[in-house]
Amino acid sequence: MSERQTGRLLLAAATVAAPGIVVLAGLVMLAHLAVVPALVAGILLTAFAALVAWRHLTGLTMLRRRIDRLATHDTDLKVDAPTVPELSLALGRLARHWQEQKRRLTEASEAANRILEALSDPLIVVDGDGRVIRANHAAEDAFQTRLVGRELATGVRHPQLLNAVDSALGEGQSLAAEIAMPPPMSRNYSALVEPLGDNGKGGALIVLHDLTPVRMGERMRADFVANVSHELRTPLSSLLGFVETLRGPARDDADAQEKFLAIMHDQAERMSRLIEDLLSLSRIEMDEHTRPRGAVDLAHVLGNVKDMLSMKAAARGMRIELDIPAPLAPLPGDSDQLTQVFQNLIDNALKYGRDGTSVEVGITLPENEVAVTVTDHGEGISAEHLPRLTERFYRVDAARSRQLGGTGLGLAIVKHIVNRHRGHLSVDSRIGEGSRFTVTLPTTTEPTARRPGPPR
Repeated sequence: MSERQTGRLLLAAATVAAPGIVVLAGLVMLAHLAVVPALVAGILLTAFAALVAWRHLTGLTMLRRRIDRLATHDTDLKVDAPTVPELSLALGRLARHWQEQKRRLTEASEAANRILEALSDPLIVVDGDGRVIRANHAAEDAFQTRLVGRELATGVRHPQLLNAVDSALGEGQSLAAEIAMPPPMSRNYSALVEPLGDNGKGGALIVLHDLTPVRMGERMRADFVANVSHELRTPLSSLLGFVETLRGPARDDADAQEKFLAIMHDQAERMSRLIEDLLSLSRIEMDEHTRPRGAVDLAHVLGNVKDMLSMKAAARGMRIELDIPAPLAPLPGDSDQLTQVFQNLIDNALKYGRDGTSVEVGITLPENEVAVTVTDHGEGISAEHLPRLTERFYRVDAARSRQLGGTGLGLAIVKHIVNRHRGHLSVDSRIGEGSRFTVTLPTTTEPTARRPGPPR
């Protein structure tokens, strides 16, 4: 092979392999060629080597830029590296895979956020320094402050909970306990504090479950048993006392026997009414979540109640006045239960109204509703008593209520029946003027917006 052919082969190899080899081939040629031609060839080879090197460096620079963009999660990669097409294609595939993973992670994160925000239980996440990095809506609503970005101690002022968080962060200990939040919250929570990461170095998760309704229910049950016991104990004690008297000192006293027997009858009727109301309330509560399916002629119901109570009204010189628009379409409901509702309300109005006054029963027709208002002209009820009127055994004047034959369950029964009919009860009263009880019922089975009534 000639020297010229050898030089050409070396040049081709250098062009394919690398710029450094091109330079080496040029030097070999300079050693075998004449000086001038070799000089020209050397200049051309050097220029060519520089061009090849520039192209390689440009491609490597583009690849570096692509890798830098991947490192910064930038997946919009459209940079070409013509000298290394295989690497360019591989990086393109990696970028598309990265973009798909990023989309899936974004969707998963958004779904997790929606789930956390939908939780009814407060949830808080703190970092290793005790700073809140995550809090759902329930948590910020419970503590009535913005928590994210703040020290936990600035928004949550409960030593037991803060100590549990410190234990989770410092010692990696999880803790479950029941805590009572001070006013203005006044809530009972079951708290779970769980460390994150290695021994709590990654922070801590705090989950609170509201136990307030459970504790309130327990207190209500205890109060209910106590009230029932008290309501039954009084007439039973009277009955036992009178029976003992009739069997002893009044054994042969006809006048005393007649008097005591009348009192015993009244006390027995009182217990009977109480038991009947308790059974009625129990039945209503069992069916409260099942909407009635019948149809009720409200004008007929109110007319029957007026007839039932007309003699009681006449005994006190009172009258029941009905103001019913005609015609009045039937509404969905349970006729017997609605009769019980308006019998309780009108009977209460007769009990607490002044002698010689009237009890007005009127009907208005809001959109898709019917409102029945029972108004008396009695002494009225103080504002502080209104929120508790529908509680079991709650009485504004306990002595007068018992004297008038009340069991303390009438308005509780009214509330639960109205709830079953998806309606609401409202009370308006003024001292010295009287009281107004309004029952609003839907005229269709379609859901309607509930208006606020007395606290339940």
